[in-house]
Amino acid sequence: MAMATFFISFLFASLLGSAKAQFIEYNTTQRIVPGKVNVHLVPHSHDDVGWLKTVDQYYVGANNSIRGACVQNVLDSVISSLFEDKNRKFIYVEMAFFQRWWRQQSKAMKLKVKELVNSGQLEFINGGMCMHDEATPHYIDLIDQTTLGHKFIKDEFGQIPRVGWQIDPFGHSAVQAYLLGAELGFDSLFFARIDYQDRAKRLKDKTLEVVWRGSKSLGSSSQIFTGIFPRHYDPPDGFTFEINDVSPPIQDDILLFDYNVQERVNDFVAAALAQANVTRTNHIMWTMGTDFRYQYANSWFRQMDKFIHYVNKDGRVNALYSTPSVYTDAKYAADEKWPLKIDDFFPYADHPNAYWTGYFTSRPGLKGYVRAMSGYYLAARQLEYLKGRNNSGPNTDALADALAIAQHHDAVSGTERQHVAADYALRISLGYEEAEKLVSASLSYLTQSGSSPGQGKITSKFQQCPLLNISYCPPSEDILSDGQSLVVVVYNPLGWKREEVVRIPVSTKRITVLDSSGKEIEAQILPLSNATLSLRKYYVKAYLGRSLGETPKYWLAFSVSVPSIGFSTYIVSTSKQIGPSSAVSSVYTSRGGTGNTIEIGQGSLKLIYSAKEGKLTRYVNSRSLVTAAAEQSYSYYTGNDGTDKDPQASGAYVFRPNGTFPIKSEIQAPFTVVQGPLLDEVHQTFNPWVSQITRVYTGKEHAEVEFTIGPIPVDDGIGKEVITQITTSMKTNKTFYTDSNGRDFIKRIRDFRTDWELQVNQPVAGNYYPVNLAIYIQDSSTELSVLVDRSVAGTSLVDGQIELMLHRRLLHDDSRGVGEVLNETVCVLEKCEGLTIQGKYYLRIDHLGEGAKWRRTAGQEIYSPLLLAFAEQDGNEWINSHVSTFSGFDASYALPENIAVITLQELEDGKVLLRLAHLFETGEDKDYSLLTTVELKKLFPNKKISKVIEMSLSANQERAEMEKKRLVWKVEGSSEESKVVRGGPVDPEELLVELAPMEIRTFLVNFDYLHIFGS
Repeated sequence: MAMATFFISFLFASLLGSAKAQFIEYNTTQRIVPGKVNVHLVPHSHDDVGWLKTVDQYYVGANNSIRGACVQNVLDSVISSLFEDKNRKFIYVEMAFFQRWWRQQSKAMKLKVKELVNSGQLEFINGGMCMHDEATPHYIDLIDQTTLGHKFIKDEFGQIPRVGWQIDPFGHSAVQAYLLGAELGFDSLFFARIDYQDRAKRLKDKTLEVVWRGSKSLGSSSQIFTGIFPRHYDPPDGFTFEINDVSPPIQDDILLFDYNVQERVNDFVAAALAQANVTRTNHIMWTMGTDFRYQYANSWFRQMDKFIHYVNKDGRVNALYSTPSVYTDAKYAADEKWPLKIDDFFPYADHPNAYWTGYFTSRPGLKGYVRAMSGYYLAARQLEYLKGRNNSGPNTDALADALAIAQHHDAVSGTERQHVAADYALRISLGYEEAEKLVSASLSYLTQSGSSPGQGKITSKFQQCPLLNISYCPPSEDILSDGQSLVVVVYNPLGWKREEVVRIPVSTKRITVLDSSGKEIEAQILPLSNATLSLRKYYVKAYLGRSLGETPKYWLAFSVSVPSIGFSTYIVSTSKQIGPSSAVSSVYTSRGGTGNTIEIGQGSLKLIYSAKEGKLTRYVNSRSLVTAAAEQSYSYYTGNDGTDKDPQASGAYVFRPNGTFPIKSEIQAPFTVVQGPLLDEVHQTFNPWVSQITRVYTGKEHAEVEFTIGPIPVDDGIGKEVITQITTSMKTNKTFYTDSNGRDFIKRIRDFRTDWELQVNQPVAGNYYPVNLAIYIQDSSTELSVLVDRSVAGTSLVDGQIELMLHRRLLHDDSRGVGEVLNETVCVLEKCEGLTIQGKYYLRIDHLGEGAKWRRTAGQEIYSPLLLAFAEQDGNEWINSHVSTFSGFDASYALPENIAVITLQELEDGKVLLRLAHLFETGEDKDYSLLTTVELKKLFPNKKISKVIEMSLSANQERAEMEKKRLVWKVEGSSEESKVVRGGPVDPEELLVELAPMEIRTFLVNFDYLHIFGS
């Protein structure tokens, strides 16, 4: 044995002695080879814009005890590696990070990086500020964050991204496919996460790559080639090469032990052929990277250089550096017919008991804040335009940046750690403070009286009430307490006139309200509920760090009428007695007893309550003659703690209920009825941590439910997920409808999937879907619609019933990476309690086919609420000395009610970015699902339009050029579809814009004069 060992050692030493170490020049020049399996190696790093660490901690590499990740290192290292070999490629996605890095580079470095971009070595993919979530954002936010990123890329590099790269979001929306894909001019879209059952079938059928038509209305005119990765967004096993990874590198130095070139080439070929067997055509993509990789980029590129060199010498398959754009072009050139995909990819499960449907509701406070600030950002940009952009004054840039990164798939989704959620909220708050100054300055300018608005000296100082949601509004409380009159300017960001009731907290009931013409108008005084007062007291102290003095006792409600994209002014004054037009609400408390009923509602809509049981029983609309039995209740699911056979717990991502428990009053709690000329209210307390106020406005035909939930008790060691249920006797046949990011509605069928035969493992969580605008059900005669004020989870688990999840508090992590329980608390001094959520939803019952108009128009009004600004009246002359009512449109014009202005923004160069959206789908409403015309001249009175250019959705290229470049993909089977309608070109003289159902059109408008009130 000793002799044998000696002989082998001697032979090996002889071989080493005769070999010479030499430099190997790796041939990385390879391009596509027809007839071979082409393995497109796509180097990438998936860099979350906040998750376990904040966006800035990830960028600079701080807080590395949580995660060793530094995006600055990634970019420094990658750029350096790209300089070393012109054949190497890299794609980058998150502009929030790249922008940070770019700002810090020298002029010389910027020139060199621009060369990398121009040569195609460095390619921007997706190109938004973040890789946004697809379940919980509103479509306007998705457009805005993408526009911001695309503008940076165009301004700095002159480039237009071609490919969508949504590799990590937890399910994929129809709006992503057609709106944030095809309408941007993208040729393809790629992602990783789909339901595990769906993936298994697609692998078997070779249908991982499809043509996706996300919109029924826009059909093939907005379809996109879509590729789903065979497993995840990382490389095949054995091919990850971060500096500490365990994949064997190619060892090709014959002087060293473990020479393994042929072995690794064989591994590569085997993995490539395995993937080729589940993919159509001879092109496959390997995503060479994953989260925060390439911090030492050379460790990746060195191995890829070797693989390309040796695999191509071997010759069985062809390996090349590539990008998703190169891959897309290769797929297109194959002239293949692809399967057709419609609808969306929700819900997502990665395991039989792991449906990622909890995050549709997780962190409802952050979701509500993002949605409220999104609407405010839209209004602030309008007011900036109406005043005239001033590059030296306050602006909306910080709010734009903060809202953009808040759309990230671990931000508004609610799946980040607590300190990261706080960071997102802080950024939005700082952005709001700056935008608030802009709004106040703009309103001061527009209300000044002179030869025309804005000509006079700005003297009025407007205040706003960002904490009005918790009933705190210092101007309305303090000014009136001091006996002064309060000026309320009400701004309407929508393109049509609005008549609504506004409410502000006041300390006295002796009040009169005058309108813009100085005429006294009807007002109503309502009591503040106990839940409202306790919420105000605790949360104002938590936010402001101090206790308040006197607490207001009442809400003042009054009707307002506000012109389109304009404002009206109201004067609120105290008086020695209650004004003749002001009514103090009557208050009645029911304590049960006999079986009598209580009716609320002074207009067409009446809600009938059982006095004995204290609950809703009937819904009656005397105008439409709709009458229906209806109930509303609360329950909670207990979150699974993961201690049974399957250790999957309910957490920030995953909803896994363990049982359902109705929330009923331990004793028959009294409920309070408040009635008056403008609105009626029913105040109900179900238990110490669930209460609600139901409102019926005299002039409206829907009910508004304001719920207050929390602190959810967990001292029993059990997490809870709180739901509300609206129950009718409608026969809905397992069917309900939910919106896609506030746009198209998608038909859902309980325990059913369009693309495969569903194996039902989680009958509750597996039927939950994201709701951003509305959920509705219908039968042969009626439809019930519920609108929401933020993203929530919704379903219909029982025919005739709608269920919404409103709040979650859990005690176990769901093992999906965040490593922290979803247990939000709010602290005052040393005392912390669970988060309380106050929110609203809105419900209405209509005859079949008549609910869409309310869903669409009210949905816009919820997203863009009236903006209130307050000033102290100096003397009694405000109405005479100021512009009291104003519209940015021609006084004789309002937008049709099926059209919304979703962007009206003056850019740095004086051009105006205008987006118009058709709110209805094809066939959704008999009157409103029609081609509709907008008169651009009427939108810009006092301005001479010199040129209108239609742009892509993100305004980074002309629409006509985008359409010329669009790839037309072939679809399997019968591709017959009804004719797709689109608005025609805009005549430069007539300036009429046509919008077809679900169409959004984006324009750059040039003027001869930049300022609204003349040159």
